[in-house]
Amino acid sequence: MIEVRNLVKSFDGKTVLHGVDATFYTGKTNLIIGQSGSGKTVLMKSLVGLLRPDQGEILFDGRDLLKMKRDEIASLRKEIGMLFQGSALFDSETVLGNVMFPLMMFTDMTRAEQRDRAMFCLERVNLQGAENKYPAEISGGMQKRVAIARAIALNPRYLFCDEPNSGLDPKTSILIDELLADITHEYGMTTVINTHDMNSVLGIGENIIFIKKGYREWVGDMSQIYNTTNDALNDFVFATRLFQEVREYVAEHGTIQQRKP
Repeated sequence: MIEVRNLVKSFDGKTVLHGVDATFYTGKTNLIIGQSGSGKTVLMKSLVGLLRPDQGEILFDGRDLLKMKRDEIASLRKEIGMLFQGSALFDSETVLGNVMFPLMMFTDMTRAEQRDRAMFCLERVNLQGAENKYPAEISGGMQKRVAIARAIALNPRYLFCDEPNSGLDPKTSILIDELLADITHEYGMTTVINTHDMNSVLGIGENIIFIKKGYREWVGDMSQIYNTTNDALNDFVFATRLFQEVREYVAEHGTIQQRKP
């Protein structure tokens, strides 16, 4: 579990996070949502240590990230898996080489043990048989699954995902969502997903934190979001869902048919 308490972050005198409190639960898919510029990306970067807040606490199962020494932070990072927005695969490495990379960097495994673990992770994301291909030779959805396999290679306690469905078609996005949810439940990880994809929110949002203008505006799950009385959340959810439906319609039909009067 990750607990955030009274988190404040400013840039050049402008406050971006205003005393945010949030809890991200173990074994659940925890989603951070909000409009561009709402502060959700700053919150995510603070959680993984890329930004240092001005004040507050970030507790990883009771351990305060902001009070850790350098060696303690290095140890914590071995417990963290990251899924980047653009997959961030090494083009010059095979699929297998990409998944083996964190094992080579952070473990004392033999080469054979690294390969076995990487192959296990690839099988877990249904990519057996693709280990000798290069990223340019596989689809965007497959690349994302390679990135997931790499993110779980070290068997992390905490998994952070930045816009995991960015650039993917709706069908592939659903598959990625389901895979992330399955892995979270299977391994009991604390998974934190930064997203604006309402299909993800309504499909796997077990714990949803809605950020508006740097404040925690609403917390709930995917069932509660349908009946919320929060006007800001309603505006965000339904505007985004409408945009998604229009995009899918245009992708299928090539244009928008005007309704006849």
